[in-house]
Amino acid sequence: MQTRLRDRIIPPQYRWAQPGDINAFFGLMLDNMSDLVIMAGILTMAFGIPADIVLGKMIPGTAVGVLVGDLLYAWMAWRLAARTKKPDVCAMPLGLDTPSTFVFCLAIIGPVFLDGTARGMTPHDAGMVAWKAGMAILVLTGLVKVAVSFVGTAVRDWIPRAGLLGSIAGVATVLIAFLPALEIFASPIAGFLSLGIILVAVVGGRALPFRFPAAFGAVLLGGIVYYILVALGIQSGKGWTDTVAAASFHVALPIPTLAFLDGLGPALRYLPIAVPMAIMTVVGGIDCTESAAAAGDEYNTRDILLVEGFATVLGGLCGGVLQSTPYIGHPAYKRMGGRAAYTLATALFIGLGGVFGYLSFFVDLIPRAATAPILIFVGLEITAQAFTATPSRHAPAVAIAFVPVIADLIIVELGQFLPAQNGIPPHMQTVHQTLLIMANGFIFISMVWAGATAFITDRRYAAAAGLFLGAAACTSVGIMHSPFATGEMYLPWLLSGVKAHLVYTVALAYLVLAAGMVLLHWIPEQREHSTS
Repeated sequence: MQTRLRDRIIPPQYRWAQPGDINAFFGLMLDNMSDLVIMAGILTMAFGIPADIVLGKMIPGTAVGVLVGDLLYAWMAWRLAARTKKPDVCAMPLGLDTPSTFVFCLAIIGPVFLDGTARGMTPHDAGMVAWKAGMAILVLTGLVKVAVSFVGTAVRDWIPRAGLLGSIAGVATVLIAFLPALEIFASPIAGFLSLGIILVAVVGGRALPFRFPAAFGAVLLGGIVYYILVALGIQSGKGWTDTVAAASFHVALPIPTLAFLDGLGPALRYLPIAVPMAIMTVVGGIDCTESAAAAGDEYNTRDILLVEGFATVLGGLCGGVLQSTPYIGHPAYKRMGGRAAYTLATALFIGLGGVFGYLSFFVDLIPRAATAPILIFVGLEITAQAFTATPSRHAPAVAIAFVPVIADLIIVELGQFLPAQNGIPPHMQTVHQTLLIMANGFIFISMVWAGATAFITDRRYAAAAGLFLGAAACTSVGIMHSPFATGEMYLPWLLSGVKAHLVYTVALAYLVLAAGMVLLHWIPEQREHSTS
């Protein structure tokens, strides 16, 4: 009886844990860990929220979402292996959504805290209000994701694969691969050494001596070289002894609570900012499910999205303030040799890290130049899949999906150089506003552009018209092409000035495209006749 029960949970032919899981674990774990540390840095250093609230309440609760989500995805991999009898099923990766990490911290939690201090609250009291507002936002966005998850399968069935894979390929190349490359060039000796190991062992497929896990070897050797160079004065940075000496740990046990109800008041004011972020992760989840299917693992879209929504809600109930989402990278993790153990290990490492507070220590200890090559490989693998798993005639559709993501990259990098105290210089305001409206909702925009291009290539003009009509409707309320820096939603008749002009003209442009597609659908195509 026990054997039959075990075989139903973990089928005997499924090698759910193998050495490749170590490689995949490093990629997924480090990405999640970085988001939590970014959140802590923004809220404590930029806004001054008391560290005991951020480290003792926000981070442990947020880690719960990753813990539960990755555990459920590991279970779904076991279930898929049992159903398909495949020995190489790779679990879907889940983690914290990076774009909304910045938006939630900079545009919701931080401002709520500053509003509280401006009204005379102590930093602790204002921090508690901000924490509860963040909890409420997370619960509400999780409920939105649960509701929208039931249409995920229909969207995936309708949108061409080029639209689904193209949108995440743009993110993979422009954000996941490019931004870590900057870290490599900041520490080129250690970074190039780690990159070389990844290229030879993972991309090239050559085993390391003693079959040492490639990702672990890249991080280990790159880290050792980095600290040697720091000790010799060749590389600037903090030595490992300084990192160990500065380490501090704390214990905080997150438990579900209804404290978020106290934050509903301020949270509702910021819901127009949070809802587009939630919808973007749902679209990303649909894309990631299609990416997994292209790699041979056919997960149910609704189930993947329901887990995402449930993990987000549970994280909010336990004190979390950042939403979880399926991660781009399933094919890369599968090629690394990952099965189900890497998500299981990530769940436990991040979950326990939230409880015991060791996450920031490891982020400080491991040089970014040594971990960046893993993310570069993930980006390359996803991009390659988008072109190889779609018909060659749809290559332009995949390529056009990169354009909105490039706009987002420029906005992100531009923000580091613009003088915050003076705002945007007058001669750059028009360009910045245009980039902003092009970048907001970039995953959604990329999917629409790539999907419509694939439809047009296949002469499916009515379907393309439907996508453009949907884009016009989404633009009119800010789900995509929002003119605000926060990417928030709005009612179109409440807009004014330049923002109103941009929104109206972009929405009208989509309507014109839709009308053109309808005409093409009804007008017979003129064929060229040979005169010979």
